[in-house]
Amino acid sequence: MIDKSYDIIKAEALEKTYEDNGVPVKALRGVDLEIKKGEFLSIVGPSGSGKTTLLNIISGLDDPSKGEVYLNNKLISSMSGRELSDFRRDNIGFIFQSHNLIPVLSVEENIEYIMLLQRVPKEERHKRVENILRDVGLEGFADRFPTQLSGGQQQRVAIARAMVSRPALILADEPTASLDSKTGSELLDIMRSLNEKRDMTFIFSTHDKLVMDKARRLIVLKDGQIESDEVKK
Repeated sequence: MIDKSYDIIKAEALEKTYEDNGVPVKALRGVDLEIKKGEFLSIVGPSGSGKTTLLNIISGLDDPSKGEVYLNNKLISSMSGRELSDFRRDNIGFIFQSHNLIPVLSVEENIEYIMLLQRVPKEERHKRVENILRDVGLEGFADRFPTQLSGGQQQRVAIARAMVSRPALILADEPTASLDSKTGSELLDIMRSLNEKRDMTFIFSTHDKLVMDKARRLIVLKDGQIESDEVKK
């Protein structure tokens, strides 16, 4: 059961202004956002709407010009350096459209990389990798290398890597962009199943209608502001 009283993300009055050839450009204009633990939601909008900027600020990859962001009740918008890096490593999993797998590492080595940084014992790492490979339908693939996998299989490894360290939040930036619709649908079903099974929070940034249809909540950004916020029945 999702604890509806628990905000895993709370963003307050977020603003972000960039300089473009000396001209200030407002990417975000006073965004307020609350996301509950265990949600499965998509942030959508046209290019320039601010969705990538919002994701970057939520993850601590970028700083807001104004406003504050809390993740798990920690004020991440005030963190910097090693503190922020360690917090992000332990609390956020990332899934990218380009997979970002390390080609010289096996599937198991790619998946366990974050756990190595967290100093998880070897036996526990191996057990978690086995379990997550079973969850994403890649049982028996641990010793293969990324070049021996299809695009869809590589993205399954990326999903496994993002989830295996059991972060509070998974951020997925256009995770289906390089996949055909059948493979994309299968991967979204896997992520939704894992979301229900493990109660991890998923936030997607996407143009893909398939992702929007699978999401349980849809946030539409336009010109740096939230235009609509719909929770599906």
